[in-house]
Amino acid sequence: MLESTPFGERGSTTVITRREFIALAASYGATLALGGTASARSKVNWRERRDLFPEGVASGDPDSGSVLLWTRRPFDKGERQMLTVEVAEDERFRRVVAQARAPVSPATDWTARVLVGGLKPARAYWYRFTDRDGNGSRIGRTLTAPSADDPRPVNFAFVSCQDVNEGTLNAYRRMIFEDERAAPGDQLNFVLHLGDFIYEVVEYPDEVKTRYDRTIYEVARIPDGLKVGPFHIPLTVDGYRAVYKGYLADPDLQDARARWPFVAIWDNHEFSWQGWQSIQKAGKARPGQSIKVAANQAWWEYLPSRCKKVSGPSLESFDPPAVTNVAIEKWDENGLGDEPNNLAAINSLIGYRSYRYGKHLDLIITDQHSYRSADPFSDPAAGAFGPEFPGMFPEDVAQVLDGGRAFNGGNPPAEVSFNGAHVPNSQRNAPPHTILGAEQKAWFKDRLRNSTATWKIWGNSEGALDARADPQNLPPGLTKETWPKTTYATFVIGDYGMAYRERAEIYDLVRDAKITGFAIVSGDRHSFWAGYATSELPPGKFDPVGLSFVGASLSSAGTMEAEEHSFPKTDPLRPLFLADRPDGAKPDWTHNMLVKHGVRSCLEYAKSFDLQRARSLSNPNLAPHLEFVDLGGHGYAKVRLAGNEMRTEFVCIPRPIARSERPDGGPIRYRVLHTAALWKSGERPQLKTSVLEGDVGLSI
Repeated sequence: MLESTPFGERGSTTVITRREFIALAASYGATLALGGTASARSKVNWRERRDLFPEGVASGDPDSGSVLLWTRRPFDKGERQMLTVEVAEDERFRRVVAQARAPVSPATDWTARVLVGGLKPARAYWYRFTDRDGNGSRIGRTLTAPSADDPRPVNFAFVSCQDVNEGTLNAYRRMIFEDERAAPGDQLNFVLHLGDFIYEVVEYPDEVKTRYDRTIYEVARIPDGLKVGPFHIPLTVDGYRAVYKGYLADPDLQDARARWPFVAIWDNHEFSWQGWQSIQKAGKARPGQSIKVAANQAWWEYLPSRCKKVSGPSLESFDPPAVTNVAIEKWDENGLGDEPNNLAAINSLIGYRSYRYGKHLDLIITDQHSYRSADPFSDPAAGAFGPEFPGMFPEDVAQVLDGGRAFNGGNPPAEVSFNGAHVPNSQRNAPPHTILGAEQKAWFKDRLRNSTATWKIWGNSEGALDARADPQNLPPGLTKETWPKTTYATFVIGDYGMAYRERAEIYDLVRDAKITGFAIVSGDRHSFWAGYATSELPPGKFDPVGLSFVGASLSSAGTMEAEEHSFPKTDPLRPLFLADRPDGAKPDWTHNMLVKHGVRSCLEYAKSFDLQRARSLSNPNLAPHLEFVDLGGHGYAKVRLAGNEMRTEFVCIPRPIARSERPDGGPIRYRVLHTAALWKSGERPQLKTSVLEGDVGLSI
């Protein structure tokens, strides 16, 4: 019977054997449970004791026949203990379909992972864990993926950046509240978490009381950590574990993980704020191979996923590779550190993977930090260009630095210049900048090229939309230095928005292979963006090949919050970022208008507050790729994929500096819907943006 069960690894409909399924569980480091026909009611003497399962329960990475389940049950005794996990077709466990033993031990900080197979596609299941004394976890709910030929629409949310040290997770409560009241066909199938599940930079409330208008909340005390400014930073697995436990104490995060399966990828803060590969950086860069391994281990222990650990076959523990923190002195032709400890550290957990979810979704997930090359924009000499223009950098110089030795067909300039100032081209002999790395990029392109789903969704932690300004259109005399008429400015974000060469390589593949239904969902920017995937902007050729979205942070502070508190009121360019009202009310966020419409619109709005007149002065060549931008947004995004269209809804909430006591998580600032019909090869995608409720300010 088991040999004919379609376990459907990663959404396929391939039939695999019991032995193959056990091997699959081993590769993910999970205990195995096999489902089957519903039997009688549970015979386990379960009584809920949430205090003994303090981080709740979770499920992750569902496919059409299996899903990973998770909990943490700490014990006082430092030895291996055994739990029982049950999976049922009903919330009262009258129709149990699977039951298995789940070991916990100090080796994994008392966490358990169980891979449950033999489940039916597109079904809701309930699960719970029980210790040998009958003490039970809360009951969790999970959902399997539909089969690969299921034509029904797919619904998911994407989220990122949930700093609970400085904020609260009201957005999850709003998401749960609305989903519980939605029609069955409109309810979410899963939550895609695009990184910064934790922030490894931890402030202590007794040392730092506030930042901006935010209270600093207790998260954790870091054992054996590093202190950099006000931040305590973990250096060991125990330090990272402490942070995860602090985050998972949040009740709204626990409720979300108990309601939906999560599909997750890390961003930077799961390892190191400014780090890359296995280099740890918080101010000063230092070798961090052991820290990268510790970060990967804690992520694997606390987020149930099908990310494959390559360090050992254990079903219970991560089995970290032994590495030494040594300087990387040799780099390969793609900028990857060719040092054994670095390679062992970054490959100790493989995050990139893909899932088929019904007929309409291929979700392709990439890792933006483990394989990327060094930051090409960090040269302080070039960073001194245009000091009067806050955050702006010459776009033409950025393209030179990004291209490295491959720029201009392999003939990069020896110098870069701005307004007559010349500095050596620091990237002249460096490889072209990569975020994906060669091996992951080849895998990604292959997955994209061979996808047969209606929609090919690239889930990554970093935004891909250009953030430009046109300071060349400023009136004379406003600044001492005049911005050159020959180039736009770009805001240095450090994501795919400035990865010009690598991004073009991917978009060219989409065009040349005649791929339709290509869209990007991303995070990290702490802001909402909606627009088009295009390799070039004017004066280059604007030729979009897909859609691109960035979701706002759940709680982390964003650009507008920082500018409200720190942008000098005497700066002559302040109207480009904040428009101060005569009545002393909160300033309007003209920074949104700056990247969407340009400097002339901002200056007019700051003078007259006439929105229609300001938009009439919009620069049409600045941002034809943008339909919406809100640099002050918080909340989440929902996606609905059908055979004929993609609908992306931004749900924006007020700044989450205190936990709402309302059952709905508090009020909504606005709700905006972006709709695109499926386009044919050679056609341009077209987004239609509609404000469903609330006030979007200067975001359109």
